[in-house]
Amino acid sequence: MTAKWEKTGTNVGVLEVELPSEEFGAALDVAFKSVVKRVNVPGFRKGKVPRKIFEMKFGVESLYQDAVDYLLPRAYDVAVKETGIFPVDRPSVDYLQAEQGKPFVFKATVVVKPEVTLGEYKGLEIEDKKFEVTDESLQEELDNIRSSHAQIEVVEDGEVEKGDTVSIDFRGTVDGEPFEGGEAENFQLEIGSGMFIAGFEDQLIGMKPGETRTIQVTFPEEYHVKSLASKPAEFEVVLHDMKRKVLRELNDEFVQEISDFQTVDEFVADLKESLEKRAEADRERYLEDEAVTKATENAVIDLPEVMVEHEIDHQVDNFARQLQYQQIPLDAYLEFTGTSMEELRAQFKEGAEKRVRIELVLEEIAKQESLEPTPEDLQSELAKIAEQANMEIERVQQLMNLRDPGLQNMRHDLRNSRVAKFLVENSKLV
Repeated sequence: MTAKWEKTGTNVGVLEVELPSEEFGAALDVAFKSVVKRVNVPGFRKGKVPRKIFEMKFGVESLYQDAVDYLLPRAYDVAVKETGIFPVDRPSVDYLQAEQGKPFVFKATVVVKPEVTLGEYKGLEIEDKKFEVTDESLQEELDNIRSSHAQIEVVEDGEVEKGDTVSIDFRGTVDGEPFEGGEAENFQLEIGSGMFIAGFEDQLIGMKPGETRTIQVTFPEEYHVKSLASKPAEFEVVLHDMKRKVLRELNDEFVQEISDFQTVDEFVADLKESLEKRAEADRERYLEDEAVTKATENAVIDLPEVMVEHEIDHQVDNFARQLQYQQIPLDAYLEFTGTSMEELRAQFKEGAEKRVRIELVLEEIAKQESLEPTPEDLQSELAKIAEQANMEIERVQQLMNLRDPGLQNMRHDLRNSRVAKFLVENSKLV
């Protein structure tokens, strides 16, 4: 095989490949063995037609496309490795010659990974930021814990308060006409959750079970249903019942029920230590994100649009899976929100461009600074997972390989982590 690569643009070029006639002949043999199983020739059992009879009846040309389909992807992969290019999209292929007894020749127009010109990435100035555990943040965490273990009681005699969960019927109208999604029965709503339009939940405060109230709100300018954006609306609301969280007192008995500690002081001390570790981890992530962002901004990359489109595909797929967890099909979401697929993809574009640029810059810095993870690094990471899971490292590696063949994702994550830490270690905190 001979393979020649010639760039014709910034991130595009032509890969010309020639294989000897013997290789195309071998591909014809493979094609015949596959095709002969599907043809019927009188006097012969299916799959038993001799090659000469087949070619006399159908012509050797009838095998060309199958031979090309078999040979081309294999030849393309070898040519890519030989020329050292990194395609980022499927090639556009032209067959120059595919004929028995002659060399097989094709050209492939290929979009390749762009060159990355790194700017300043050492000595970056990063504004330091404190992540402290204050008395207020500690108390907020304690309140969250008490809230998560609260008892829920039905309030039969009283008025709706913030934090209550109410069961309501509502019917909304705009310009006196009902609208899609503006009506429900026995809807469960936590007051203060921000689930509804601004002002809706606040106007329920003070209602009593059995009461009916008319609520007036205005849809926000950026509301997802465009036909309702900025429109005033009126809702007739009926309150059926309400439930209220009753927080447990933070005492030794409560602590013993929810933890392995015996006293409040022990529990609070451990919680504060955990929050301090979390704060330190938050600071590290902040510094790494800042360093990576600055290094990416300093780099020059002529980004192929196809790479952005592939990342948008990935983001849309992730979004669709998140909707599916809520039992909402993507097409139903698009219809309900009045959003087209093109508009949805446009929402992801800026983030996709940033993500692709970051990946390319991290990859280039790893190459320049020799930060690619070694086999020893992978084994060390597997050992950590095995220890946490209380499993044998060999079993962990088997399970990881099933989910991540070749541990490519682990290798990628380790590389990016090492580069981010390297950038912070070589930055100036101000």
